[in-house]
Amino acid sequence: MKITLNGEIKEYRDQLTVQELLQRLNLQPERVVVEINRIILSPETHNVTKLKTGDTIELVQFVGGG
Repeated sequence: MKITLNGEIKEYRDQLTVQELLQRLNLQPERVVVEINRIILSPETHNVTKLKTGDTIELVQFVGGG
């Protein structure tokens, strides 16, 4: 499966859910906004939304600081 992730083409052998992708990238779901094909996903759908070849995914992380 080939996807575009934050502007870079990535290839994965198996189909992943959004939750599985975030786990592989070591990202905390509660600190990330996920957009697939210009649609922002609600966190409740991460475990059921399957990625497909050709999807464009943008991940935006919240960063704390002062």
